[in-house]
Formats: sequence, structure tokens, C-alpha cells
Amino acid sequence: MSALGEGLHPWRPGERSNGPTWVDLEWCDPRGSDRLLVADSWRVVDGRACGLDRHRARFLEAAAEHRDDAADFWHDVIAALPRTGDWFPRVELRERGDGTQLSLRLRPTPATSTEVEVATAPHDPRTRPLVKGPDLDALQALRVAVQPLGAGEAIIVDARGRIVEGAYSGLLWWRGETLVRPSDALPRIPSVTADLVIDAARAAGVTVVEADARPDDLVGCELWVLSALHGLRSARRWIDGPALGPVQHAERGRAWLAAAAVELYPDRGTPALGG
Repeated sequence: MSALGEGLHPWRPGERSNGPTWVDLEWCDPRGSDRLLVADSWRVVDGRACGLDRHRARFLEAAAEHRDDAADFWHDVIAALPRTGDWFPRVELRERGDGTQLSLRLRPTPATSTEVEVATAPHDPRTRPLVKGPDLDALQALRVAVQPLGAGEAIIVDARGRIVEGAYSGLLWWRGETLVRPSDALPRIPSVTADLVIDAARAAGVTVVEADARPDDLVGCELWVLSALHGLRSARRWIDGPALGPVQHAERGRAWLAAAAVELYPDRGTPALGG
């Protein structure tokens, strides 16, 4: 069991033999309000997680622009995570007045769901579409903007009306027995959950294609909204958008994600042999 409790834990590098790796953060410490440069989150249930290697690669690639010790930080994070319970940790790299700060935000998993209603986002606020972190507040504002319509997720479209991604999610849809993803040419954060599903679908013999699709192209399609928190949610309705098709493949997709869960790396983040 981790010695860390719920909350924000700044990381102190290079002190494993001389003192604590994690620093207690006082409630009045202004560091928590500094600019977010990079972030990543994943769900851990009783010491098991999906796509941890991919979350690591995504975070380290973005953090490399600012730090050269993010891999050490990641190792300490994995070693510190609880092995029991249901958690949704977030790793953060923030800009401070005197440099940058890596931190672990340890959070219990909030309520999750298997279905969601979606709506088209009123605009695209992203400034760093390939990096998870800098635009999180603006993307949350998109969700707030569509909530009065009854939607739980906002679908971003580009200037030509093409579907890109959800505010906090990746998107996949079924056209018949073919699984479709938005065009790879459209810049977006690589979705770990969507990529896990795509890999499993291909392994199961499903045809996977990409498409420049607009909302109206999804009439009659089964739409999946994918994230590390919720896993796979079926879109019940696209408010003021296309009439979506019935849910037919969702349980299969959730089984693919369940099969992808592995134990957290033992002993400072080194993958277990065969894991």
C-alpha cells in the first residue's frame, strides 16, 4: 500500500537515499496554481491498469521538452501508487516562476458511466492539440458549454466540419462491421484507450479504417466515446446531430479493454517479465 495519501504530491528528484522523494504541499502553497504544461491520467483498480506503457510514452515524450528526469519521476510514481482500491492518478508537469515542477495528484476514481449523450462543440479551443495538459481547462469549458443541452461530452470538429475528438475522449464508430476512426491527418492527442481497442479489434479480425467524417456521416452508426476514466461509453444520442445507430458491439469492446489490464510494474517501474 502506498504511503502517500489523497492529494497533490510534488516530486523531489535525486534524493532517494537522502530523504523523501515526495514533498508535503501546504494548502496555501501557490505552486498548484502555476501553468500546466503536461499531464496524463489513468485508472488503477486493485493494482491493475490498461495501457500503462502507452501513458508513459505519451507523458515522457511531451515532458522531454522541459525536463530530462521525467523517466525517474515516472518510476517513483508507479512505485508509490496504491495496489488496492480504485484510483485515478494524474501526473503533472507545471511551470513555476523558478523552473518546473513534476507532481503526482492521487485521486480516488470519480463516478463512471457506460453511456453518454454528446453534442458538437461550439468551437475548437486547442492551442497544443498534440499535447495533453495545456488545453485541459479550455476543453473542460467545452463540456460545460454543452451541459445545458443535456450532453456529457463535446465533440470537436475542425474548420471544415470534420470530426476530430471529444473534449476529454477519443472517438471510434462502427459502420456495419467495420470500425472507423477519425483521419490520422487531423491533429489530436493520441488516445491510449482508443488505440488499445483498435489493436484488439485488429487482432480479432475486425477491419479498421480511418475517415474524414462529418457528423452527418455517422447517421446509423454506433459511436464509442473512449477515455482512461470511463473506458468505453456508448453514445446514446448526438444532440442536434446525426441519428446514431443501436448499440451492438459495446460489450465486445469492453471485454477487449478488460483483457488489456495488467498489474502495475513492481519495484520502481520496471515491467514484469511477460507483462
